[in-house]
Amino acid sequence: MKYFKGSFVFTIICLCLAAALGYNNTGTTAGALSTVFICTILGVLEVSLSFDNAVVNATVLKNMNAVWQRRFLTWGILIAVFGMRLVFPLIIVGIAAHLDPISALDLAIKHPNQYAQILSGAHIGIMGFGGSFLALVGLKFFFNDEKDVHWVAFIEKQLVRFSKLQSIEVVIVLLALFGISKFLPQSEALTFIVSGIFGIITFIAVEAISTLIETKEATTTAAKAGLGAFIYLEILDASFSFDGVIGAFALSTNLFIIAIGLSIGAMFVRSLTVMLVKLDTLSQYRYLEHGAFWAILALAGLMFASTCREIPEVVTGLIGAAFIILALISSIRWNKTHIKEQ
Repeated sequence: MKYFKGSFVFTIICLCLAAALGYNNTGTTAGALSTVFICTILGVLEVSLSFDNAVVNATVLKNMNAVWQRRFLTWGILIAVFGMRLVFPLIIVGIAAHLDPISALDLAIKHPNQYAQILSGAHIGIMGFGGSFLALVGLKFFFNDEKDVHWVAFIEKQLVRFSKLQSIEVVIVLLALFGISKFLPQSEALTFIVSGIFGIITFIAVEAISTLIETKEATTTAAKAGLGAFIYLEILDASFSFDGVIGAFALSTNLFIIAIGLSIGAMFVRSLTVMLVKLDTLSQYRYLEHGAFWAILALAGLMFASTCREIPEVVTGLIGAAFIILALISSIRWNKTHIKEQ
């Protein structure tokens, strides 16, 4: 529990703020309690949707030095809380409605239903961008000729064989974007493809930045997995957050209630990431990382599919959790068999 002390303190502070906000909006104790309840549910929703995110974060974070780990857990949480849960929706609404940030904030405060409608209307573009980025993250893990541990062996071994084909993961994502766009109205299809291409460009840019930084700083202590990995993790966190931010409007249209609730979940995901790194959990359970990347591919597929059909957030969360649990069970079985063989 020591890894979650900060998260519990943060939660108490957030729930106090939620109670004050609810009382200020309604003038009643019932309104305050209702707001606290909504924020609690949003926090649980965020954790359930982002459990696989914590595992993937841990795979990157374990290779970062202590300095960048601290920066990720301090600056990173500020970006996750205030950037993704508060500023990002305002930017999306501003772009969609051709508003400056101040006007978008004013709209969120004075006309929350209209704000929520505009943000939901940007669903196609958000899913195209996030789905493309996450798909490339997942595919890169499996299209790796140095990968010698396989969980779903009959599939993963075949993917490794195709890893010699240059940029095959980009080709697959582009074909997926094109195929799905055929099921969308023409205007939405263009938005979906363009946003998907920007998701691909973002992934390539982050990879390029990481390579340049590692090459430039190869002789320094902060070289490997420093700034490049930090940027990668923040964009990855953003991609995981898209569905949670949009889905939160089913519970509340108040920007600040949503930000408080999702921030609670984000903090617990950070604590879970730290625990996985400190306890070296990924090394102890050899297939856990595989389960996380399968969950990422599943989430990317669901994000693409959600452009054609509404998919409940609970489905997204359960699929991700299912992959993690199955991978954990497989790892435990492998450990028992391996110990017996020794």
